[in-house]
Amino acid sequence: MNPDDEASRARQLALYLTAEHPCAYLEGRNARTLFVDPLARMDSHTYQALVSQGFRRSGAHVYRPACRGCARCVPVRIPVAAFRPNRSQRRNWARNVQDLQVIDTPAAFDPGHFTLYLRYLASRHPDGAMAGDTSLESYRRFLVEPWGGVTRFLELRLDGQLAGVAVTDLLPDGLSAVYTFFDPDLCSRGLGTFAVLTQIECARRLRQPYVYLGYWIEASRKMAYKAHFAPLEAWDGQRWSNLMPQIVTTVGGIDGPGDRN
Repeated sequence: MNPDDEASRARQLALYLTAEHPCAYLEGRNARTLFVDPLARMDSHTYQALVSQGFRRSGAHVYRPACRGCARCVPVRIPVAAFRPNRSQRRNWARNVQDLQVIDTPAAFDPGHFTLYLRYLASRHPDGAMAGDTSLESYRRFLVEPWGGVTRFLELRLDGQLAGVAVTDLLPDGLSAVYTFFDPDLCSRGLGTFAVLTQIECARRLRQPYVYLGYWIEASRKMAYKAHFAPLEAWDGQRWSNLMPQIVTTVGGIDGPGDRN
């Protein structure tokens, strides 16, 4: 399917706008969400056309922020061929690639994954919206159940023990980082950063041009880590272009790719 066919297919989907609700990222602000018809047939090509226009998925629901008077949720992606790790990322890779094993597994329920997911939420996001629903059913809907495309779980293992999971969609135009969770006792290793570096390396080996990171919000510390992967491209509603360098160099943040993208 060529890009024009993909864009045409995406334009034919019905979209629905939610009522205003509290923003999950910016305190005191309201948000609105544009959803793709949940009954629409979804596959990797259709989803790629939507991702290329700033949409993301949460489970089988494909959405994009559509807030009144606010455009702070900026879709971002890493152009794989142009990516150059900074000094901190090079140290992270050198340390972790020596003793962490990356295992590519199908998207399937694993009790060990679920246990680690609960530990991660309890430690890193105890007051977050996701911590309010930690049921097995919610986890399955979010990360495991089929949605129409291909998803892989990249396991990170240290001495054979599960250390993290990077949930990753395989798209025609690249990889899409869905969600990453890891052992909170291994925070010093920067496993969130290592997971993104691993996804970049996987995309390189697959000769895919992009790694999609979801939304970057300059004012959100949870999202700040994304700006450290440079160069970074942003979708402005019309086209993808380089994120302003002066913004990238002034943003601080934590190692947090486990935040919902």
